[in-house]
Amino acid sequence: MKSVTMERIIFLILFCIAVEGDAVKHIYISKSLTWTEAQAYCRRYHTDLSYFNSQSDIDKLRKDAGGNIYHGWIGLQRDPNNSTAWMWSGGGHITYQNWAAGQPNNYMGLENNGNINPDGTWNDASGSSFFHFYCMDVTVVEEKMSWEDALSHCREKQTDLPSLLSDTDLLLAQTEIKNITEQVWIGLRFLGDHWLWVNGDPLEYEAWSQEGGQDHQCPIRKRCGALTKERLWENRDCQDKLYFICV
Repeated sequence: MKSVTMERIIFLILFCIAVEGDAVKHIYISKSLTWTEAQAYCRRYHTDLSYFNSQSDIDKLRKDAGGNIYHGWIGLQRDPNNSTAWMWSGGGHITYQNWAAGQPNNYMGLENNGNINPDGTWNDASGSSFFHFYCMDVTVVEEKMSWEDALSHCREKQTDLPSLLSDTDLLLAQTEIKNITEQVWIGLRFLGDHWLWVNGDPLEYEAWSQEGGQDHQCPIRKRCGALTKERLWENRDCQDKLYFICV
């Protein structure tokens, strides 16, 4: 009983000090490039073109851009294998949609990429058009720490351990850890009697590794979550020292 009570206290402390809107860090780039050129620029200097899982992610972009959203490319692209489906530049089909009225309309059959409006809604557009654009950053810290020390380190930098809410999140996180052969900490923690994202995001998407059996369902010691090279989650002892991701 004391252990459960202490865990709930820890959770309340962590939740109360959580930084706002910690999905990713968005960067507005005031260069006019085609969609493919913008994608290449983001992948060279950052992680990828920006993507969104929810309205709160769009609110985060507005905050990162200084309070206003400027018209520009985001990571939306039409699925080359399914003309009616859309996916993100980093991989994974869209699970959240915020199209403007009448969009996407694929005018003249040439609009295979997406941009964002000042109100946060999306348009499809020809990828050969020139627009400013948004990149996003995910950072791997190549210093091994316990889960709680990793969380503290990220929050000292005004970032957080990440919530991985979709295939796209997993793919982009995997992109960042491509040169690391071990697991990395993410913002997943077992508190009380269930797993949760420490920043308060709902745990609606799961990607548990089957190698550890069902140990994650009621862990005794391994109560912190890590990401493997195979884009799967693994529960680990929170005192283990791993690299970690800050977003």
